[in-house]
Amino acid sequence: MPRTLITSAIPYINGIKHLGNLVGSQLPADLHARYLRARGHEVMFICATDEHGTPAELAAKKAGKPVAEYCAEMWQVQKDLAEGFRLSFDHFGRSSSPQNHRLTQHFAGRLDAAGLIEERSSRQVYSNADARFLPDRYVEGTCPNCGYDRARGDQCENCTKQLDPTDLIEPRSAISGSTDLEVRETKHLFLLQSKLRNALDEWIDGQTGWPVLTTSIAKKWLHDGEGLQDRGITRDLDWGIPVRKGPDPWPGMEGKVFYVWFDAPIEYIAGTAEWAEANGHDDTAWRRWWREDEGAEDVRYVQFMGKDNVPFHTLSFPATLIGSGEPWKKVDYLKSFNYLNYDGGQFSTSQGRGVFMDQALSILPADYWRWWLLSHVPENGDTEFTWEGFQSGVNKDLADVLGNFVSRVTKFCRSKFGEAVPEGGAWGDAEQALVARLSAGLTAYQRHMDAIEIRKAAGELRGLWVAGNEYLQEAAPWAAFKTDPDRAAMQIRLALNLIGFYAVISRPFIPDAADAMLSAMRMQGDGWPQDVAAALSMLEPGHGFEVPDVLFAKITDEQRDGWAAQFAGTRA
Repeated sequence: MPRTLITSAIPYINGIKHLGNLVGSQLPADLHARYLRARGHEVMFICATDEHGTPAELAAKKAGKPVAEYCAEMWQVQKDLAEGFRLSFDHFGRSSSPQNHRLTQHFAGRLDAAGLIEERSSRQVYSNADARFLPDRYVEGTCPNCGYDRARGDQCENCTKQLDPTDLIEPRSAISGSTDLEVRETKHLFLLQSKLRNALDEWIDGQTGWPVLTTSIAKKWLHDGEGLQDRGITRDLDWGIPVRKGPDPWPGMEGKVFYVWFDAPIEYIAGTAEWAEANGHDDTAWRRWWREDEGAEDVRYVQFMGKDNVPFHTLSFPATLIGSGEPWKKVDYLKSFNYLNYDGGQFSTSQGRGVFMDQALSILPADYWRWWLLSHVPENGDTEFTWEGFQSGVNKDLADVLGNFVSRVTKFCRSKFGEAVPEGGAWGDAEQALVARLSAGLTAYQRHMDAIEIRKAAGELRGLWVAGNEYLQEAAPWAAFKTDPDRAAMQIRLALNLIGFYAVISRPFIPDAADAMLSAMRMQGDGWPQDVAAALSMLEPGHGFEVPDVLFAKITDEQRDGWAAQFAGTRA
């Protein structure tokens, strides 16, 4: 049985995420996980909350809560919202877990033993008003590259350029807003990534079939300018993983913690260990996914993330794994995404702009959002969310094509034959032609799903729905019933089987609607269709069914305009 390890970008703990975050990592990862499970793969799908660093401290301070309490509460909020969107994680962990503490300290010890960590005196921004050193994200100012006036001290959110706090123009404290800043000397640990440049370059060159976006970003960071730079992996913070060499103290680093971008990716491994412990397994259960000397050599590891996270996952995290000298599993395929923009601007968590996950679920069920976002996923360039486009996509694809087909077939059958699959008639040329069309479409759909070409896959799936509608329209069982009831019965029997077929193959995109369709047809839907003709003969005469509730209600112009006005401003 093929084994696939899937991870999506770990969201920061600081608040509820917007739809751009969702479609840029977690949702496509869930689509892939659901599809592979349906095809019989063994899947381990891991995500977690990223709980350390300045975002957590600042958000907790704003909420007036201790940071540990705030993180625990927000982990539950994010977990509940993930479940609301039907994200099928095998485990949704926490980067503050004991497992991540142990593994992060383990990696630090291995890297130090390999001569890849160096203690350096560095100059860091100190806020006199706050009486403390300010880590990168505690400093805000104007980006020297693009002029964005809310750039953070580690990276500009607008142009994605990596920064140091001292690069910012007119810097200020993110805690107090004070500009009474000075640069003082402090000691920190640096990961000597520059020593691993050749190893990383060789490793990246060995990855075949990566998206152009992923490879181009990795190569740019590796070679542009002075190439891959050594990177500080510790910070002067209270909240985080204490700096230790495995179980041993690290002299001179007392009171410091590891930098969030060092420990956060390690949570992918730790989250799998959390899963094993939570389910009563021993260490071998998670090590078989991550250690190539303990079974992970036959695992395919796929990551999903937005383009701003690509450098850390193609360079920094692999540098940690390679530098450790241990046989850890590294990513085989990294699916990266561009940005989903919101109605003429950018989605932004920090600025509260756009539709956020809790707001989306408060107005429409998850499948509406899942379908539109996945069918418009920003694979080859940035894409735009508009309320008009969302309304059109939902109404045309979900309501008019799929929902209308299910409603017409089940209601007609109930009115003419009762709530059971009718008998009579045999397939003719039209039915054989439909099977051929569906077989070709299913093959194309599977090819795109295997290649993680999501928009193309969505287009093929919609085409399969359309094929059923066109067959029904041409067959016209309502007309045939008047002169040839047996022929009408055959056509409707085929159409009822099509509902089950559509449910199974659509489940990765719209799991709730698929389950409703399967329930109405009284089917389990466990097996992926291997043969279309067999799948369309599965429900035999006499098999009972129910007319389901409306699968997808159309979005009215009034609703569209109301939501556009409701979300025109920023989130409080």
